[in-house]
Amino acid sequence: MADTTQQIASLEKDERVREMSPLRKALIRPELGAICGTILVFVFFLSIAGDSGMFAPEGMINWGTVSAQFAIIAVGACLLMIAGEFDLSVGSMIGFSGIVIALMTVQWGYPVWLGILVAFLLAMAIGALNGYLVIKTGLPSFIVTLAFLYILRGLTIFISIATTRKTIIGGVKEAAEGDPIAWLFGGKIFSGLFVWLADLGVVGKFVAGPRAGQPVVEGIPMLMVWAVILVVFGHVLLTRTRFGNWIFAAGGDTQAARYVGVPVNRVKILMFMLSAVCATVFATCQVMEFGSAAADRGLLKEFEAIISVVIGGALLTGGYGSVIGAALGALIFGVVQQGLFFAGVESSLFRVFLGVILLLAVILNTYIRRMITGER
Repeated sequence: MADTTQQIASLEKDERVREMSPLRKALIRPELGAICGTILVFVFFLSIAGDSGMFAPEGMINWGTVSAQFAIIAVGACLLMIAGEFDLSVGSMIGFSGIVIALMTVQWGYPVWLGILVAFLLAMAIGALNGYLVIKTGLPSFIVTLAFLYILRGLTIFISIATTRKTIIGGVKEAAEGDPIAWLFGGKIFSGLFVWLADLGVVGKFVAGPRAGQPVVEGIPMLMVWAVILVVFGHVLLTRTRFGNWIFAAGGDTQAARYVGVPVNRVKILMFMLSAVCATVFATCQVMEFGSAAADRGLLKEFEAIISVVIGGALLTGGYGSVIGAALGALIFGVVQQGLFFAGVESSLFRVFLGVILLLAVILNTYIRRMITGER
């Protein structure tokens, strides 16, 4: 017994085992940079736009909605990037899915729930095709999905013009009245709560027009609800399941993952499908909100999703990242975009911010990767 205790003690003190200090563990957390960035952004806009209504309920709904848009597509992009792949067709998928829903419901008269279902099925099929081509051809996912970016965008515009002679299809909101599923993407929750808050004076009311006396904030949009659901789902999947370990393994070292029995091909195809599903959730919420679909919607969204993920701490090389970090990256986007408006700053500076923060995030992530791997 004494000998066993001594052996265990000697193993614990083995100089070959490097113990990581709490500070080092904190520094290599994927979402550390996004947490710091979020705090700085909130402090900055509280100081320059705190009196403009940005942090009143109405303002919070505005930047919360924008952040939710980024977060929805960032979840799919994050899990796919951790698996070692990219999807540049996300933006085109948004436009494609929206046009599919509008054509089926407005142009061809099918129920909205069926149009939504078909859009999701087509998106998953295209996502699976992306993944299959990447695996079978050995081409970089950057090239394959870049091709689909153009294929889907061109196909969307062609189908829209060929069937309706226009690229914007309206009338979806009217077609969605009474539909059992449409509310899940275009409705609002906690409407009664905001009426009560308006009566207390916490939320403003309209003083004129047909909505006079009603609260300015009608409720929390389902877009924000979907963002929370997808972030929670992605985080639990990545950190609490065996499949999450497979995602990290597939992106970290593909060959080694195969050697230990990880179904790398299946993991990557499913992540491409999830990326397409997230894009379709975004498209469906957008169509239900605006009551129309446009063939050019989703432009550059793929890059905004990737930037959110990089800000959240994911490595471009795969195998490392955090869904929570990606969500915080999306939150930073939404706060900055709306904060510039509330502060009265030229909105074009938002693109400048994106470029600067992307560069800083990549530099930070490269430093973290070197800390993890011991590279110099």
